[in-house]
Amino acid sequence: MASDGVAVPNMVGEDSIGDAFKESGIPPGVDTETGKEKSGNGSDTVKITKEDLLNDFKSETEKHRRTPDETPGKEKLPLKKKLETLFKKKEVEFEPYDPEKHGPLISFDGMDGYEETDRYWVNEPYAFVVILHNTDRDDLLYQVVEPRLVGLEREFLEEIRSRLRDVLLVEDEEEEENKEEILVKKVKSLVQDYAIDIDIATLEKILYYIVRDFIGFGKLDPLMHDSNIEDVSANGYDIPIYLYHKQYLNIPTSVMYGEEELDSFIIRLAQRSGKHISIAEPMVDAAMPDGSRIQMTLGEAVTAHGSTFTIRKFKDVPITPIDLVNWNTFSSEAMAYLWLCIENNKSLIFAGGTASGKTSSLNAVALFMPEKAKIITLEDTRELQLPHPNWIPGVTRDAFTADNRGAIDMYELLRGALRQRPEFLLVGEVRGKEALTLFQAMSTGHTTFSTMHADSVASAIHRLENPPISVPRTMIEALDIMSIQSQIYVKGKRARRSVKIVEITDIDPTTRNIRTNDIFAWNPAKDVIERVGESKALRDIMIRRGWTVQELKKELAYRQKIFEYLMHNDVTDFDVIATIIHAYQSAPEKVLQKLGIE
Repeated sequence: MASDGVAVPNMVGEDSIGDAFKESGIPPGVDTETGKEKSGNGSDTVKITKEDLLNDFKSETEKHRRTPDETPGKEKLPLKKKLETLFKKKEVEFEPYDPEKHGPLISFDGMDGYEETDRYWVNEPYAFVVILHNTDRDDLLYQVVEPRLVGLEREFLEEIRSRLRDVLLVEDEEEEENKEEILVKKVKSLVQDYAIDIDIATLEKILYYIVRDFIGFGKLDPLMHDSNIEDVSANGYDIPIYLYHKQYLNIPTSVMYGEEELDSFIIRLAQRSGKHISIAEPMVDAAMPDGSRIQMTLGEAVTAHGSTFTIRKFKDVPITPIDLVNWNTFSSEAMAYLWLCIENNKSLIFAGGTASGKTSSLNAVALFMPEKAKIITLEDTRELQLPHPNWIPGVTRDAFTADNRGAIDMYELLRGALRQRPEFLLVGEVRGKEALTLFQAMSTGHTTFSTMHADSVASAIHRLENPPISVPRTMIEALDIMSIQSQIYVKGKRARRSVKIVEITDIDPTTRNIRTNDIFAWNPAKDVIERVGESKALRDIMIRRGWTVQELKKELAYRQKIFEYLMHNDVTDFDVIATIIHAYQSAPEKVLQKLGIE
């Protein structure tokens, strides 16, 4: 795949279908590399095993028993084998697609009224996107460019698609077989059936659309391949799909669905996510096969413009603490503070508005939990990804019947989790009666992490104390740290910042108000996160560990230097960072020596 922002003027490259194609780089002048091996074409005959050969040597008695219809010395195959042999045919070897030899699959020459701002691959060599700017209206457009089918190509694709559905219905493929390889093999077999001389580039286009529609996300597939997109929204029939782009923010796309097409697509998405959606139950929340979160509505019963969906895209590689420091969401000092607190069993809640990065921060700091600790996570839809081996991921379940039988809500999950003696308990989001159980767990010594919607410490405490959560004020005292996160603008660009890290200290004996202590705060003028107060949590850790003040400061400094070393050396690999963090917990001197930190 091409890197984000690399210009891709009408070129092709890396393979993404089957084993039969080569890859070529971009831009021009770069030597092409030899691609993958061809898929296993060639003679496809029945193999005779050692056991089959032994069957040829019958006893004299068996020979005399043969009927005149049987040929002496010839193996008698079972009926199934005979039929397979009868219908097997030699497969034609198709020449692998080579962009230099067969030409590019796609091109884009611009659009009237728009100027091209950016262009990059999302699924090379089959799809790229072009960011177009209309200067008159000051509008941006996310133009998806895919292979263009003309005339007979389009008709041939529809014929192949129709035949393929029938073929796949009667196929008995092994579960472990790659679905993409199976599709490629079947398409080539069908093309061979038609006995026509097909252009290699045309075959490649047909293969792309078949894989896109049968395995991928159809018209939405290029958007799902774009790592720059955070969420994708369909707002109704005949309305452009909108997306949130990391660089260009909210932007309409060239993708649009008609009424029947959108309804069918949403029903298919629900089925692939293991859910049911219908006019009777027109709203569904689900996790897609790739881990992305999706919220769907069907028809016009609850959304006036027709069916809708919003996809919160899943990241293949989890966010790490280094990512948060690199993005200035946290400072290296604040992250070192959280590392030491989490490692020493301090409970934490990330609070903030929608899309403020709460869950991403929770997932990142979860790396600080000891590697072998028993961890249980509880979520409505799976988002948290942990490298810890002793981890139980819990997910809520919807009811099977109209009277709510079979439903497992967050409260039930949490009650069950507490019976499993977890050392760390992570709840995706607290919003109801489960919060009371969560704070009871905190009060009884369980280390818990969670997220909630609130834009300040005061509003977070207000939400916790009032219905539907209704946590008693004395229990809130069990919470150690609260990080307030916000999505703000820095130099005209949207960014996420931890605007405040606060400790819950105690309850004022006179006013009965909860007393808090600001430890870190974001300075908007300088866009830095500054240390603004002394930490009660660190003081408790120092006493429990038997450290002096100097030893505590040295420990924090070492952890901060580890973050700075990883940042300066551009170490972003999730596995490497997780290994260093966990190694430091068991052998700090060895890690410091290896990194050259004094």
